Amino acid sequence: MSSCGLQARLRKADQKYQIGEYYAAGDIYRSCYKKVSSKDKKLKGEVAFKQAECYRHINNTRALLAYQNAIRNKYQDSIVFLYYAQTLHYQGKYRDAEKAYTTYLEYNPDDYVAQAGKYACQKVSDWKKEHSRYKVSAANEFNDKRSSSFAPCFVGDNSDALMFTSNRTTAAKKNRKLSNITGTPINMLYSTRKNAVGKWEEIEKAEGLVDEQQTSDDGGGDGGQSQRATGPSRGGDSNSSSGGESAAGTDDVSIQHKSTVPDIGVCCFSEDGRTMYFTYSKPINGLDLGAQIYTSSRASGTWSEPQMVKIFEDSTITCAHPALSHSGDTLYFVSDAPGGYGGNDIYFAELDQGSWKNPTNLGPIINTSSDEMFPTIRKDGTLYFSSKGHPGYGGLDIFKAIRQDTTWLLYNMGTPFNSAGDDFGITFAGETEEGYFSSNRSQKKGYDMIYHFILPEMIIQVEGKVKSHTGEEIGDATIRLVGNDGTNAKLQVRKDGSYKLKLAQNQKYVMLATARGYLNEKHELNTLDVADSKTFTQDFTLASLSKPITMDNIFYEFAKWELTPASEEGLNQLIKLLNDNPNITIELAAHTDLVGDDASNKTLSEKRAQSVVDYLISHGIDQQRLTPVGYGEEKPVVVDEALHKKYSFLPVNQTLDESFIKSLKPDQQEVANQINRRTEFRVLRTTYNLY
Repeated sequence: MSSCGLQARLRKADQKYQIGEYYAAGDIYRSCYKKVSSKDKKLKGEVAFKQAECYRHINNTRALLAYQNAIRNKYQDSIVFLYYAQTLHYQGKYRDAEKAYTTYLEYNPDDYVAQAGKYACQKVSDWKKEHSRYKVSAANEFNDKRSSSFAPCFVGDNSDALMFTSNRTTAAKKNRKLSNITGTPINMLYSTRKNAVGKWEEIEKAEGLVDEQQTSDDGGGDGGQSQRATGPSRGGDSNSSSGGESAAGTDDVSIQHKSTVPDIGVCCFSEDGRTMYFTYSKPINGLDLGAQIYTSSRASGTWSEPQMVKIFEDSTITCAHPALSHSGDTLYFVSDAPGGYGGNDIYFAELDQGSWKNPTNLGPIINTSSDEMFPTIRKDGTLYFSSKGHPGYGGLDIFKAIRQDTTWLLYNMGTPFNSAGDDFGITFAGETEEGYFSSNRSQKKGYDMIYHFILPEMIIQVEGKVKSHTGEEIGDATIRLVGNDGTNAKLQVRKDGSYKLKLAQNQKYVMLATARGYLNEKHELNTLDVADSKTFTQDFTLASLSKPITMDNIFYEFAKWELTPASEEGLNQLIKLLNDNPNITIELAAHTDLVGDDASNKTLSEKRAQSVVDYLISHGIDQQRLTPVGYGEEKPVVVDEALHKKYSFLPVNQTLDESFIKSLKPDQQEVANQINRRTEFRVLRTTYNLY
């Protein structure tokens, strides 16, 4: 009798499974599994597999353990390894998923979905490191606690009006009627629009699409059996997005059963926003005859009574997830029609004299043996959709497909769009790179949430200051920017010597700073490897035309005239200055301190000056532009404001001669001597080679 009771319950579970009541069937299988004798491995494996399938269809995390039980009890069909791998993949357990894919491929080496899954598990860690400029954040203004909201869509070209699908309810929990398919309330369409200050207003249920008396209790039957495959639900073969267990998977069963409330979701609009296409599972005489695409027109603030859109001659073929081209003459949709590639495929139909005709499968580049769903078509013809069959992060991933001649170029949208969970139902605000999509990422109970995305403007710029060698701001300087893209900009700096200029990506630039009474200074920069917004800093230090310029980083061997390697940077800066100002000639002067006799110091300074000139000549500077002079200790430094700020014990305008230095403390004397030991240059002419 116990065995008879078990068999009866299994038959009941099988019946519910056949009509798509996965939530109810899964719980029965779960209770039956415990009662099947461990000796009857065949039955135990079969019950575990069916339990796993029920939970996979509604994205219940219990699916993982159930598949493990099926494998442990040696379930005979190798498909168990594929579904087990996909479940692990969905939960972000990539290493274990890769092993399961490998096992399945031993039985089915040519299976593309398994190959793609294994490849993704091997590559996902690298994909996550790739940089994306898109910014994603939860759009909490649309989301509701303990329910799912998904598949947002802008109303036509109006980016200030939005409609989305949700199974939210206002009834007390104890009064809610839950679907036997998902264990959640049914879906309905909700709308909102922005007010004068750009804030989204109160969310309202779309009026006119369904008899309000039917949904007054916010509950709802099973939401429509035939929408298991491609109904308003986001997930594969279940009819509603889970409020707790998101729907996903594939099933082609078309057995009819009783339903009490229609399930409505996933919509699109004509360009003017007055005509809407949406998925509708409409019960007739208590029977759900399958998910179909319906249309409604906006009139007097409400939507007209829905009218079915006929696409296939066979009205039992499921059609859902409509997406209308901008021109309004092509309708993309999802269907499990015979002759497809398996699971749910994306099709398109063409408008001909008021009817949709020639439904055509988009082909094997887009469609796989798994599920492809939630198409969105942009004005430029770019197709976005979600897939479980192509290489991805887990669950449904959002893909971008660009039409090229007779084929498609396919791209996974990557992070931050895709995650280990389900990511789907994307919509764009006009031709911008801003909009919304839906995902159940990081949701322990699988609720679908709407997320906002935006591609921030890439701002590349250069900023800095123009100063003199003594640190004074040059407020009348001019910056000229010349780019290989034809840019030729001229900018007057601010009074404080600062400036800011915008740059373009993938360009090379030359910048030149000029000011009256100063030498020019030139710098180069490029934006060739810039992948995100960036601000370059480029300061300019201009040398005076009338005053000697001390070169602080020219060094010699002690008591000798040989240049040290540490001088190379300073010498190269002088070479650059001479190249930036090709019409100047300079005097190159070396000075010593007071230590030693006058004659020796003068000879040493002359040789040091000549060493610098020789270096410049060896690096391409014309000898006629250079005049070396050794002053020895003849011209001690006169203290200016900059030196006084650095060494407060040195008064402004004080000459650092012998009498003053000897009046200082020993450590201060060394500082003064060091200041006098210097190499300078000053401009002699600015007309070299001009005449």
